[in-house]
Amino acid sequence: MKVAVYPGSFDPITNGHLDVVRRAARVFDRIVVAVLVNPRKVPLLDSATRVAIVRDAVAADPSLTGRVEVRSFDGLTVEFCRVVGAGFLVRGLRAIADFETELQLAHNNDRLAPEVDTVFFMTSLEHSYVSSSLVKEIATFGGDVSAMIPAPAAAALRDALPRR
Repeated sequence: MKVAVYPGSFDPITNGHLDVVRRAARVFDRIVVAVLVNPRKVPLLDSATRVAIVRDAVAADPSLTGRVEVRSFDGLTVEFCRVVGAGFLVRGLRAIADFETELQLAHNNDRLAPEVDTVFFMTSLEHSYVSSSLVKEIATFGGDVSAMIPAPAAAALRDALPRR
């Protein structure tokens, strides 16, 4: 069985992230979406909320039923891969700037765990302009982000952000 981990903060998950999950599910038997808990960062949404949002978003897509698991983790991503028996790391790319950062991470992960291969998926064109940071900024100023993120994420942002 080919198992892949798709790690990220998912603060919040975007439709671009979900696009990568869908395409990765066509390649791998099982995907573990790994929601990073990083004590050095202060996310807008706590880890339990982020996990719940990702689970709801995945559950809304019948093509992912039984193929995608959502878990939180902390520490090294490659150690989490070992814990869940994954031989692959899935990463999404939007632009050249993403590639430089992701290439550096992939080389470091290869040094730490040569048995885990990194696989890159290009985000679909319609989602290439979206990032979690941008979504939060637009939402903070009262902009409509409903076309950029799944409904559970939009509801969580409305609850987490001050009213404008």
